[in-house]
Amino acid sequence: MNILDKTLSVTEKEIVKDILQRGVPDHVAIIMDGNGRWAQARNLNRIKGHKAGIISVQNTLEASIHLGIKHLTLYAFSQENWKRPTHETGTLMALLRQFLRMELKKAHRWNVRVRGIGATQELSTGIQKDLANIEKETMHNSGLQFNIALNYSGRDDILSAVKGLFRETASQKRDSIDTLTESDISRHLSTADQPDPDLLIRTSGEYRISNFLLWQIAYSEIYVTPVFWPEFRRKHLFEALSDFQKRQRRYGGI
Repeated sequence: MNILDKTLSVTEKEIVKDILQRGVPDHVAIIMDGNGRWAQARNLNRIKGHKAGIISVQNTLEASIHLGIKHLTLYAFSQENWKRPTHETGTLMALLRQFLRMELKKAHRWNVRVRGIGATQELSTGIQKDLANIEKETMHNSGLQFNIALNYSGRDDILSAVKGLFRETASQKRDSIDTLTESDISRHLSTADQPDPDLLIRTSGEYRISNFLLWQIAYSEIYVTPVFWPEFRRKHLFEALSDFQKRQRRYGGI
């Protein structure tokens, strides 16, 4: 029995059935935005919003597994987020460690592989240890690939790929870089062994990419919802997927 079968309403089961018949995207990426504004609208501190957002992560992860999505990438913390107050970033890091430890058993039970992408080597020793542990423990799982973008920057991802490519080129003693291709860049990115996102979802109604997967989303379909991330539930994911399935992807063609 699927992990959500007991909790889906009759209406939701019909929606899911329709989505599955049309075919789900292989890779969904989400910019999780609006935690702070959700909290402020309720006269709560921003930390409450971040805590509420964890429930949305769990709900979205479960729904993605149920639908058979193969890759899910969530933008958890950008390099620009360090500009926020120290007490807020400190709490976010603590919540991250709590999440990683809490999700390990679920990841095994659901056959999920977990990976951190971004400049994770710049995070605290404790977070690096927790992340390395969950990556190691889930690396042989064969289900959904769950990418958590941490201390991530799309520009830095591309820069790191170029540096890696130059090092490779130098070691192979190539006379010219003119023979390099886009695929050479792609295989040095943090998502090198995964397909580019088919669908990029952004919550909170903002129409920005925010330095997320800049290379990878060149031909991704973009869906923006006004819903703040702490309110985002599986029904909102279903709405995004239904909208995606109505589109005709042209990849620059007619």
